Amino acid sequence: MHAAPRTARRGLAAGLTALVAALAATVLAPPAQADDPIDYVALGDSYSAGSGILPPDPSARAVCLRTIRNYPNAVADALGADLTDVTCGAAETKHLTTAQYPRVPAQLDALSVDTDLVTLTIGGNDSSTFIGALLACAASGSVTLGHGRPCERTYGDRFTDTVEETTYPAVVRALEDIRERAPQAHVVILGYPWILPAEQGCFTKLPVARGDVPYLRDLQATLNDVVEQAAEQTGATFVDLAERSEGRDACAPASERWVEPLLWGTNTVPVHPNARGQAAMADAVLDALG
Repeated sequence: MHAAPRTARRGLAAGLTALVAALAATVLAPPAQADDPIDYVALGDSYSAGSGILPPDPSARAVCLRTIRNYPNAVADALGADLTDVTCGAAETKHLTTAQYPRVPAQLDALSVDTDLVTLTIGGNDSSTFIGALLACAASGSVTLGHGRPCERTYGDRFTDTVEETTYPAVVRALEDIRERAPQAHVVILGYPWILPAEQGCFTKLPVARGDVPYLRDLQATLNDVVEQAAEQTGATFVDLAERSEGRDACAPASERWVEPLLWGTNTVPVHPNARGQAAMADAVLDALG
């Protein structure tokens, strides 16, 4: 007649034991994986790779001229992110989807559905437009010893037309391809910091004729404009470096400039951001990310 109460007591005791065990497991269990580090992939050209800055990245092919002091590394350190850096000097938009060099695969191969953050600079090397214009204007300026505007007289709208008609749709396609490969990622594309001031220039360091300085500056503004338009069209975040880099161009004093000149600079690769410039680009990205 007393068996039922004893069974009940045993059941109650077992239930209490199970409850205590469950509570202990909850308290002692490791935290959930909500704080997993950000999966961050850095894409892009030499302005993202930090080409010309030492020390080099030992994980990169030497031909990519990538440094461990580029802005992607600084951003990853600030965010505590897991960085996959596939930036490579001289990359064009086509190298996001095709191999750039042997054993340098298409950059978008680094993306996946788990990617949380993507950053890049791209478009400046397409059709050799910008570097081609810079070299052409430097050659013209050397002939005239820095006088006149020989480059603009020779090439007119050729370079800006190429940027608007060829580079723009290529950047749009690139950003669309990124979105397809990494649909959940926050995509951040940077403009290029000023290489030249608005006028005057610095012929001894960057041999462009004085009259061609505004011409090249307008070309870079056009390039940045099409990158911004491509970002707006595809839902990416555009980081505008124009205001930040004003007065920090290659003609600024060595202690102030973010971009090194063609001559008498400190980088092994001229006309590219120095370590100070890469740090400033990282700050701009972090500000954009809030």
